[in-house]
Amino acid sequence: MLQLDPHAPLPLVTQIVQGVGRQIDEGQLREGAKLPSIRQFAQSHQVSVFTVVEAYDRLVALGYLVSRPHAGFFVRRRAAADEPAAATGPVAEGFDAAWYLRRIFEHRHLAVKAGCGWLPGDWLFEDGLKRGLRALAADEADLGGYGEPKGYPPLRQAICEALAEHQVSVAPAQVLLTQGSSQALDLAVRRLVRAGDTVLVDDPGYANLLFSLRFQGARLVGVPRTPQGYDLAALEALLQAAPPEQRPRVFFTQPRLQSPTGSVATLPQLHRLLQLAEKHDLTLVENDIYVELDPEPRPSLASLDQLARVIHIGSYSKTLSPHIRVGFAAAHPDLLEDLAQLKMVSGLTSAEFGERLALAALQDGRRRKHLKGLRERLGEAHQQVAGRLQALGFELFAQPGAGMFLWARHPGCADPPALANRAAEHGIMLGPGHLFRPALEPTDWMRFNVAFSGDARLHDFLARELG
Repeated sequence: MLQLDPHAPLPLVTQIVQGVGRQIDEGQLREGAKLPSIRQFAQSHQVSVFTVVEAYDRLVALGYLVSRPHAGFFVRRRAAADEPAAATGPVAEGFDAAWYLRRIFEHRHLAVKAGCGWLPGDWLFEDGLKRGLRALAADEADLGGYGEPKGYPPLRQAICEALAEHQVSVAPAQVLLTQGSSQALDLAVRRLVRAGDTVLVDDPGYANLLFSLRFQGARLVGVPRTPQGYDLAALEALLQAAPPEQRPRVFFTQPRLQSPTGSVATLPQLHRLLQLAEKHDLTLVENDIYVELDPEPRPSLASLDQLARVIHIGSYSKTLSPHIRVGFAAAHPDLLEDLAQLKMVSGLTSAEFGERLALAALQDGRRRKHLKGLRERLGEAHQQVAGRLQALGFELFAQPGAGMFLWARHPGCADPPALANRAAEHGIMLGPGHLFRPALEPTDWMRFNVAFSGDARLHDFLARELG
């Protein structure tokens, strides 16, 4: 039985990872052996379920374990010492990392949601949605049938008009409505990525996307983020050094108000990124879901490229409501048709009722004033939360002054997952940084959502733990 020491300086998660990994390396646990369930391991070793989830998550990412749905965790076949490593690297094969997000990262019942990825309900356009619901209730629309495969045509037209305001020229036939940006990203993953493909991603990057790519079996290569956007020298070196069989063909990225860092890529960086994409035949998937939170009129990859090699993804979850699940993808006509076909295969059409509700809210004359107030409110929250975190000794990666997130670390916190586990016991949700790394690599950075991070309970907890 694995021996754990709760009083040792090495965190329990690390003890489990190293101990189980050693047992596998030494042959004590052989290929195909089943490990105890998360709850069984936690009970027999007198540790938190959260600790075991974190340890198993890392063991999967390191290639020691696989998870088989409804069966459990099993020792994965590992290459012999003289056998060349697989090109795909350690893939979280079959591992339901979303379980981790649901149970820890997005614990909705926790009172202080400092690590979450959404805005408080009273910050959203609730009044506009309520007016839209009343209007839809009075409408005698036909509720039969499945609707248009690409989504409600009037909303697609409205999206084209909104994109035109941002210098993106697109026709309604090039717009596909989806169930939030998550489905749009998933469709792009399924269209562009095959198991074993090398895929470029932001590092750190958008957590849900990274989990989706791992599930697809992609080999993730991180492009480092900087406070000013991208480390372009690192990106160029990655592209030049890649052997032909591992050459990346797609880069999933978030240039504007990026999650988790909040950083914004500059115009010269976007130009250079497009030049590199042209030179190395890269498709760029631009996740621009925070555009409406940006007080500055900035260009996007789509506006510079006009969808020649860019798939542009947007969402209304951050400003209308995440509950209505309305997002979209805009792309070159041929590529858009493929995405629409995949959407039909997996779920037929999206829900027209939610799309009609979104359109009603978008056409509400009070919405522009609401967005202006929301941006100002977020700007004030950034200033307040940044000051309080710095007063506690945190280092800030960037101070965008807009959007939802701050990326921060504290010299007294070497193990954010352990801190997150303790925080959850006090009703506080934190965002440990390893969730945003391509291979779930340990990091001392954490994500803070400024809309929830002004709560005194959070800062009192951090002061006690890190002071």
